[in-house]
Amino acid sequence: MQRIHKLDESEMYDIYTRLFPEAFPKDEIRSWRSIRRQLQAGRYEGWGLYEDGELYSYAFFFHSGNIFFLDYLATLPAARGKGMGGTFLCLLQRQLAPAMLMGEVQIEILKHLIWERFHVAVEFGTGNIVYKETIAAPVEGVGHFEPLRHYAEVHLLLEPGERGSGLQFFTAANEDQLDRNWQRLILTHLEEKEHLGVLTGSPITDMQITLLTGRAHQKHTEGGDFRQATYRAVRQGLKKAETVLLEPYYSFRLEVPAENVGRAMTDIQRMQGTFQGPETQGELSVITGSAPVAKMRDYQSQVVSYTRGRGHLTCTLNGYEPCQDQEQIAEEIGYDSERDLENPTGSVFCAHGAGFVVPWYEVEEYMHLEGAQLPDSDDAYEDSDNSFAGVRSVQGTAKNSPDHRTANAGRGKYTSMYGSYEEEKELKAIFEKTFGPVSSKKYSSNSRSFGNPESGSSFSRKGGKGAADSGLPAKNGHGAWRNSSPAIHREDYLLVDGCNIIFAWEDLRDLAQADFHAAQSRLMDILSDYQGIKGCILILVFDAYRVEGHPEETFRYHNIHVVYTKEAETADQYIERTVHKIGRKHNVTVATSDGLEQIIIMGQGAARISARGFKEEIESAKKQLREDWSERRDNTKNYLFDNMTPELRSHMEDIRLGRKKKEEI
Repeated sequence: MQRIHKLDESEMYDIYTRLFPEAFPKDEIRSWRSIRRQLQAGRYEGWGLYEDGELYSYAFFFHSGNIFFLDYLATLPAARGKGMGGTFLCLLQRQLAPAMLMGEVQIEILKHLIWERFHVAVEFGTGNIVYKETIAAPVEGVGHFEPLRHYAEVHLLLEPGERGSGLQFFTAANEDQLDRNWQRLILTHLEEKEHLGVLTGSPITDMQITLLTGRAHQKHTEGGDFRQATYRAVRQGLKKAETVLLEPYYSFRLEVPAENVGRAMTDIQRMQGTFQGPETQGELSVITGSAPVAKMRDYQSQVVSYTRGRGHLTCTLNGYEPCQDQEQIAEEIGYDSERDLENPTGSVFCAHGAGFVVPWYEVEEYMHLEGAQLPDSDDAYEDSDNSFAGVRSVQGTAKNSPDHRTANAGRGKYTSMYGSYEEEKELKAIFEKTFGPVSSKKYSSNSRSFGNPESGSSFSRKGGKGAADSGLPAKNGHGAWRNSSPAIHREDYLLVDGCNIIFAWEDLRDLAQADFHAAQSRLMDILSDYQGIKGCILILVFDAYRVEGHPEETFRYHNIHVVYTKEAETADQYIERTVHKIGRKHNVTVATSDGLEQIIIMGQGAARISARGFKEEIESAKKQLREDWSERRDNTKNYLFDNMTPELRSHMEDIRLGRKKKEEI
């Protein structure tokens, strides 16, 4: 059992000689003669904390009347780290509460003692409140860092967390797109820094930050690039989000005489606090509750004043809660996030061999990876999982300036890679301006097709001769697809990046999290149906470059060709190599949302379609097939009465209605 005990002179001398040398620096220990003189004058006393008769902590005080000043406080080494010091102070506060006086008087005594001991004149201010910031709804933050010969892009999901949870970091990125080592580096950069909010420049807290995806360059990416991209992604997401300012709250226990209860409750309401009670304990009434620190930090002196020393206020920090005067506080602080050069909100992109800064509200127009699909702010999460399953089907939107979006619409279409067919012409123009002209191909306009008409790349409803029923084309020594016999016409090829499509389509992504092989099988079934409609040569490519010793594997699944790449070869590399071999002789389209891959295949004379656009094309093809089938079914109906002469139809109608018998005809 813990108790505090007032020490006599012999007990204090024993502590002084035995424990002081190891607890305090030599130059801070006053002489025993000085302490004894204060004891005999009645201006000094000591207290100890005991548990089961053993000393754990001790304190020496100056006192003058009802004013106490702590001179020495220490906890024995065996009891440190167990909260003994805090417990001791709380018990002392209760024991000495009728005599202790906090506020201006004690501050003046402290200033006087510092001057006498150290000859240093000090002043005490009121202090500042340490605010923090969080967000109200999930948002995606994008950071890109691409000065010349550097490259990194990071996409983060910022979500509000529970009060008091601090910052939590997760990853849901696909290792096929972003290597595990890069993911660990990004998480390290998230943890290593105190990230500041954009409203008041206060530290952020109570958030869950999930790494969604990212991209590195095989040659130019360094660790510092991801540091910059990560920091900028956090700031960009905070600029898009609705900021919630948090302030510290006290949990208080207020003891006042019964006649002062009304005054106390009025004061608490004025301080925007909440309370319970009052409860009567003897001659005092006890009120418990919570209130902002900013409103209550000087309230102790008022309690002592209006209760004439009989009231007592005990406060403990009770975490952070939303600030009720957010706009006023933000205006008083006057923080401008755009002028904080150490914490930039924009990103750095590269064009024509030089880097340029893109402000935060235009970053999504320039980014190289597709953005995540986030829920509306009004929608609640169905679960608390920090995985791709938590990324919903509604496209998140940035709070971009319409003026800026309009001014940069053309350039935004080039880099966003959302895959609309209207962007193809502009994409081609930009590529030709930078790298030279792209060879064009002729195609038949009679077939129902999709793709880029100018590049001549299309898929027709009916493939050329042998397109639909041809077997797997022969491979050369480099794995490129070729016809076994010279082609008389251009055939339509569709190359699909399997992993990219799976993680881009929400239904397949959810299935892949449970069973990746099931997602692969489902995709193969979908593409098999699509090939039956379009009649093109469809090649589905999966990554197997991480499988040690894996040879290139090719097999036929119904009417499509499935390829698993060899060790150390990605699906992107295989597709680039294949397009290079057949792109100038056939109509080739590649289905992928990899922005860099799209640029590369454009240079090989192939067309591209994003994962989103490809899904829409499949749905459109199925819809058209149903319409055609319905039309053919209606046109092939054969009714008996429609093929009869009017006279025969009249006789048959008489028989049906019973007006004539069959023998009378």
